[in-house]
Amino acid sequence: MRSKTMKNSLYLMLLCFFFACQENKARYPLNKSKEVFLNTSASRNKALLAREESLIRQSAQRDSLLEFQSSEKGFLYAYIKKSKENIPLPKKGTPVRFEYQIEDLNKSILYEKSELGTVDYLVDQEDLVPALREGIRLMRPKEVVVFLFPSYLCYGYQGDGDKIGVNQPLRFTIERLPIN
Repeated sequence: MRSKTMKNSLYLMLLCFFFACQENKARYPLNKSKEVFLNTSASRNKALLAREESLIRQSAQRDSLLEFQSSEKGFLYAYIKKSKENIPLPKKGTPVRFEYQIEDLNKSILYEKSELGTVDYLVDQEDLVPALREGIRLMRPKEVVVFLFPSYLCYGYQGDGDKIGVNQPLRFTIERLPIN
């Protein structure tokens, strides 16, 4: 009796090993509407980005006194005041001080420097709007730079709930102050 039980246990173990070694088949989603939603969302975001890029280029062309440059992150910037000193650009952990104002692309002021105040910031170590983080990395002390940012670097699809609208590209004028 005991050998029969052992034999049955051995067969059962062999069967388990056999089925455990089979390759799993991929499971495909049953709900195709999620895929449609993602494709629609991607198309909508591409169209939004193209519209914002066009608005930013138009704004730069209207501001003929400044020479705008493109950044790798998808925004334009131009120096109003450029430093003649060969000071390195800020790196992670560098303390910086700056003032800024926010305008729409038609140069209507949304937030003045006096409203926003002076900001002390440790580069890449504190929370800050992505637009400001990216802009500060390109500035030396005593420089003033105008940035034209797409909405995804500013306040995105939510706006700020006050003066900045949903998906609104913005113009930031940032002055980096020296730290004594």
